[in-house]
Amino acid sequence: MVGIGATVSAVTVLLTNDDGIYSPGLEALRSQLERDHDVWILAPDGERSGTSNMITISEPIRCTQVGERQYASSGSPADCVIIALLGAIPVRIDVVVSGINIGANLGSDIIYSGTAAAARQAAYKGVPGIAVSLNSFYEPFHFSPVAEFVVDHLDELLALWNQDHFINVNAPNTVHPRGVEITTPAMRRYADSLLPFTPPRGGTYYFVDGKPIEVEPEEGSDWDAVNRGFISVGPVLLNPVNHEVEAVYKRASFVQSE
Repeated sequence: MVGIGATVSAVTVLLTNDDGIYSPGLEALRSQLERDHDVWILAPDGERSGTSNMITISEPIRCTQVGERQYASSGSPADCVIIALLGAIPVRIDVVVSGINIGANLGSDIIYSGTAAAARQAAYKGVPGIAVSLNSFYEPFHFSPVAEFVVDHLDELLALWNQDHFINVNAPNTVHPRGVEITTPAMRRYADSLLPFTPPRGGTYYFVDGKPIEVEPEEGSDWDAVNRGFISVGPVLLNPVNHEVEAVYKRASFVQSE
């Protein structure tokens, strides 16, 4: 997906995720990134899906070397980024790439996603953060097209980034994406259900399950682009300011006038 004569500047990449260090999506990114870049991995030692931007503050975070330049952490994806940037990885990190996540992170999914949180945490620390996800939970997974896109266009993505946002990339699970679209996050709502389970010794356990409510995604959104077979690339702002809503609140009766 890169043009003839394109140049790639070597950088030091921290690779992490929320599916765990042995996820095939992480391995797909590693194998592509190592062609041109210095890659270090610090990822959770197991699945941390849905952990959002959780950080560990009341107990230590265990970090174990599991391979050359590869470390597994007992913490969350955000923890992995924090400790890596604070010195658990003995080099200066130029960019954090989180993924490839199994399952898309579209629209409001980014509130809950540990994959998105790792990229967000990098941006909080002043380091470019890129979240990468694939729109499927079922094999076969076609990781290569989106991995190649990230590697081939890493220079351009880094040039676009600033400290106000992280970059969210989602791809359809296809060998031949139709192209790339710049998008905004969709509004996704879920039909949640509660599944109780009563064990033999008493008490009740609950499993929460949910599927997106099927509505027509708005044009120009990440959900719309991926549904139509495009790779979605979108900036996600760190500061959730909405001055229009703020103005309405300032007219509320409980606001004291000067």
